[in-house]
Amino acid sequence: MLRFLILFSLFIHSCVAAPKAPAAAAALPTKKWLTLNGQEPGVVARGGISGLFPESCALANDLAISSSSPGLTILCNLQMTNDGAGICLPDIRLDNATTISTLFPKGQKTYKVNGQDLKGWFALDYSADTIFSNVSLVQNIYSRPSIFDGELPISAVEDVLGIKPPKFWLSVQNDAFYMEHKLSPAEYLRSLGFRGITFISSPEIGFLKSIGRDAVMSKTKLIFEFKDPEAMEPTTNKKYSEILQNLAAIKAFASGVLVPKGYIWPIDTAKYLKPATTLVADAHKAGLEVYASGFANDMPASFNYSYDPSAEYLQFVDNGQFSVDGVVTDFPPTASQAISCFSHQKGNLPKAGHALVITHNGASGDYPGCTDLAYQKAVEDGADVIDCSVQMSKDGIAFCHDSADLTVSSTAMATFMSRATSVPEIQPTNGVFSFDLTWAEIQSLKPQIQSPFIAKVGISRNPANKNAGKFVTLDDFLKFSKEKAVTGVLVNIQNAAYLASKKGLGIVDAVKSALTKSTLDKQTTQRVLIQSDDSSVLAGFEAVPPYTRVLSIDKEIGDAPKASVDEIKKHADAVNILRSSLVSISGSFAAGKTNVVEEMHKGNISVYVSVLRNEYISIAFDYFSDPTVEFATFIAGNGVDGVITEFPATASRYLRSPCSDLNKEQPYAILPAEAGALISVANKEAQPPASAPNPPLDAKDVIDPPLPPVANMAANNATGATPNAPGHSGSIATTANLCLSLLAILAMGLLFATD
Repeated sequence: MLRFLILFSLFIHSCVAAPKAPAAAAALPTKKWLTLNGQEPGVVARGGISGLFPESCALANDLAISSSSPGLTILCNLQMTNDGAGICLPDIRLDNATTISTLFPKGQKTYKVNGQDLKGWFALDYSADTIFSNVSLVQNIYSRPSIFDGELPISAVEDVLGIKPPKFWLSVQNDAFYMEHKLSPAEYLRSLGFRGITFISSPEIGFLKSIGRDAVMSKTKLIFEFKDPEAMEPTTNKKYSEILQNLAAIKAFASGVLVPKGYIWPIDTAKYLKPATTLVADAHKAGLEVYASGFANDMPASFNYSYDPSAEYLQFVDNGQFSVDGVVTDFPPTASQAISCFSHQKGNLPKAGHALVITHNGASGDYPGCTDLAYQKAVEDGADVIDCSVQMSKDGIAFCHDSADLTVSSTAMATFMSRATSVPEIQPTNGVFSFDLTWAEIQSLKPQIQSPFIAKVGISRNPANKNAGKFVTLDDFLKFSKEKAVTGVLVNIQNAAYLASKKGLGIVDAVKSALTKSTLDKQTTQRVLIQSDDSSVLAGFEAVPPYTRVLSIDKEIGDAPKASVDEIKKHADAVNILRSSLVSISGSFAAGKTNVVEEMHKGNISVYVSVLRNEYISIAFDYFSDPTVEFATFIAGNGVDGVITEFPATASRYLRSPCSDLNKEQPYAILPAEAGALISVANKEAQPPASAPNPPLDAKDVIDPPLPPVANMAANNATGATPNAPGHSGSIATTANLCLSLLAILAMGLLFATD
């Protein structure tokens, strides 16, 4: 345990924000809040950082205080042992959050709680000594880290008070149940003298009334907690929805209310926000503070938030109509940054630092990628550089699309199933390829938003915009970028050798022609980035000095030796590198950091990292399941020169926040995580197995053969010859076989339909 605490102390000091002196805050502009008292909304940490550690353990509480804004409130859910001790655990049943069922396999019992039979292991069946001497904590939400399970002791209420949190909130959920079994939460509180307790909440009116006089004397705020609207309040036997209609009556025994966030911003069955209720305004009119609960970075709420947890907090505290007085969350650092750093961030504020926000297919987290709407949203979201991955149609039109295969991000498979082919030079699976369709045929397709995690965990993106927008030509893309005066454009060139030799399509010439037509090759106001994984493609743009040439390194690397860097410098000014080449991941933990950025910078090569996404499933635990912390880690921690993302709004907001400037004195800063620090806190036996290190970049992998000349397909067709005939014949055969297979399937379907 001593080793554990020492390592954890190092973890805290290496990767979280220390509050600055209050004097520094005086220099910042005063924010006007629409809370009841006009003060900044409070952040209430439910059991510390319970999104990372087991709820209410000492480490969760310590890290919450160290990594959150000043004035944090630590919340403890009170449970009671049979000898009257108070402990902090999330539920009246202990089996989901502790090791008790393993230690006492025959201890399961059934009790009636609020009219319902509950089966499990209950604290009131054990003494405090039994609990503290034998039982340890586990993470009660299975998608969260389990490597700390069984290592951490349960905290007594006095333990949490002993660390002297800035504020302390005690949640008393089941007073009537404990009183029925001759245990009195009220008497327990009186034994503490209410000392150090800032808030006491309960869903039971009778309990709050019973301690009202004590709370007044100790200046403790009483908060009435609303449960499900159809649930019954034990004292009055009324539904909570009925009690909600008379907020003035609550003011007689409480100074505020705690409500699930859906009471304020309800969500429809499609997971989109409905109009806000009048609850906050009504409560404030009655003189009641309003606290909202249920916030967690790893529990997506509404598609309106684009999987950005900070956006959800801002919806509750900075919507221009009202602000809740506090939020109860499992991830207090995220709530802190939303309130302290991002609120009232209006207009196009200047960025801190030089890092570029570069899109990946536009704002493709919100709209189908590479469509007019994705690019429009990217500009509105503050992207510096918008990107176009160029593809070619059969009739030689250059347009923007993520890949030559149209099946994933359009309705091509349904429309042109018979045109599917196998092109192993491009991908191992069949597809409907752009170079086999005319531009008119491509325009007939509907775009389709890509949801990269839907197959793995069922997380989809913005279904309301699933097929919104239209594909754009490269000419239109460049015209749009000039009209919007974006900082720059990134033009990504793929499959140039194949297109030239097999399809007679000169993609490099098409790009050059489009850039010349747009006059972007004759100015320096807007940056032009030419990207390719083929060094020979980049060589074709060497004669245009204003262009920045970007080599895309699509494989994971762990090192960039000088010889490789020197070779890159012959062809490119920058590299686009996978994020796993900069920070290695093991079991969803950031396990280690490479020196690739430093090595590239020594060679005067800029580094862009890709692809960053908002969905929590793609983000390491070390980043608190928060995309903003991941951006901070790569930008402030690794020193990259640009981030390539499908959610440019999140990156832009971070870079335009004063909290991203680590050289500025302020009450709160968003600091990068330290790779390897968190995983090292757990016992060695519990840590995920270490992954093999990524190989170093080989200089030979940088060099590509010269591009072949663009084949004259008309001449070849006239003579009957084709370049690389076996490959071409194979494609035709594959197409024919695939068509026959599809016809057979359709025929079988018709037979079964007639039966």
